[in-house]
Amino acid sequence: MSNGNAISAPTLKSTYKIASIPGDGIGPEVISAGVEVLTALTKCKKFEGQFELDFTHLDWGTDRYLKTGKYTPEDYLQQLKEYDAILFGSVGSPSVPDHISLWGLRLAICQPLQQYANVRPTRILPGTKSPLANCQPGDLDWVIVRENSEGEYAGQGGRSHIGEEHEVATELSIFTRTGVRRIAQFAFMVAQGRPRKMLTYVTKSNAQRNGMVMWDEVVREVAKDFPDVTLDHMLVDAMTVRMVLNPRSLDTILATNLHADILSDLAAALAGSIGIAPTANLDPSRKNPSMFEPIHGSAFDITGLGVANPVGTLWSCSEMLHWLGESEAAVGLMVAVEKVCEAGIMTKDLGGSAGTKEVTQAVIEELGKL
Repeated sequence: MSNGNAISAPTLKSTYKIASIPGDGIGPEVISAGVEVLTALTKCKKFEGQFELDFTHLDWGTDRYLKTGKYTPEDYLQQLKEYDAILFGSVGSPSVPDHISLWGLRLAICQPLQQYANVRPTRILPGTKSPLANCQPGDLDWVIVRENSEGEYAGQGGRSHIGEEHEVATELSIFTRTGVRRIAQFAFMVAQGRPRKMLTYVTKSNAQRNGMVMWDEVVREVAKDFPDVTLDHMLVDAMTVRMVLNPRSLDTILATNLHADILSDLAAALAGSIGIAPTANLDPSRKNPSMFEPIHGSAFDITGLGVANPVGTLWSCSEMLHWLGESEAAVGLMVAVEKVCEAGIMTKDLGGSAGTKEVTQAVIEELGKL
């Protein structure tokens, strides 16, 4: 599946400059696997000579923060704009509160670079199993489109009288008609490009009567421009039930920043493991580089053990290739990943016994057979 739904088409190049930000925890392990596989892809017989990937590794993470007080250099945005795409591992460490690390790095990239479309494809890969009874590959095949720039994660609010009994904390959800319209248009384009042409949008407009009601109104307005897409609406609580009990009834899903964040983790678990789930943080205008990352986080409990699942990163790498316009190579990469899974070469989270390096090497060997 291609996420190439953009306002402007990609510009093909002989060499793409990729900023690699491994980050924290298992981030360096899985990003290393991703870079190794992508390098092998460009050198395999089928794709050799078509394009090159030039990686620059940036040490932006918690170690840098603990030494300097900042996750990035002052000119980090200017640096990133020199690249065609960003490959991101994870951010977060037990030594730093999560809200500091998230806002210090990941959100500090997504928001100013206008990566407002967060796209998370989910499906059951061959050889893997869903925890849902009788759910087979093909029964669960979704793309979740998450608004990635405003809403519940707008960063607006504050605290006063800290530590007192009458302390007040506010967290404001900011929704704009422009923000909702552009993500709705993007989601309809994604749905339009998939065989079933179905879009389910998710809000909580029965209880949140302002921002969520506007969401409903704007999505229905945009729907008029896409008469070939079948549209339906779910409240977020009911959506969790539908995802579990009737996964085949869903295809493309649109939701707010918070709701889609939660629903996409549920989706990954229902597909077999959060370790396989990819993310594309896209600027559909292509004015800024887009960022690709696995959604599993830093996972310090397994850091350094060599058991991290690289599939989420490899799938994210495939999405990056799609976005760059190298869709044939993107498909080839996922074919190799799926063949490895089908052969039973999987990490523990998928029921296998292989380590990160074994899975990575198996994918590289499959690429050589393309």
